[in-house]
Amino acid sequence: MYWYLIHAKPRQETLALENLERQGYECYLPLLKREKLVRRKRMLVEEALFPGYLFIHLDTSSSGQNWGPIRSTVGVRTLVRFGDQPAKVDAGLIDALRAHEQSQNEEPRPLFSKGERVVVTDGPFAGIEAIYQMEDAESRSLILLEILSKPVQMRIEAAALRKAE
Repeated sequence: MYWYLIHAKPRQETLALENLERQGYECYLPLLKREKLVRRKRMLVEEALFPGYLFIHLDTSSSGQNWGPIRSTVGVRTLVRFGDQPAKVDAGLIDALRAHEQSQNEEPRPLFSKGERVVVTDGPFAGIEAIYQMEDAESRSLILLEILSKPVQMRIEAAALRKAE
């Protein structure tokens, strides 16, 4: 048995996973927990680590499961191939991804980290670069703006910030 790569339809990785598992296939969709702005509020969300892709464990022997239903499964675009051969994925990579996912479950990736350069996108300071300090108790962000060559602390909604390029 080997792991193979499935290309899912846009934003349908979870749907493809559910439908393939319902058919008895062993699948794996690596997820990443992170903070994200949803409707101008910080939320903890789970996203696919590789958007548009998931892994499937298939038996290559003649007595293995039929591969035919895979491509007609709702949410699946195709089985990734190199020429006419399905792309095999090393089992060690799957184990490493699972271990990484387990280590990430305790500590989700924050939207901004201390010392990171951000740009204010809303309000009177729109377009000005600042340094992110921390999130306060009211879920606003504390930033450090340089005004008239002097650093000034300011509280601002996280929705009014974006990472600087």
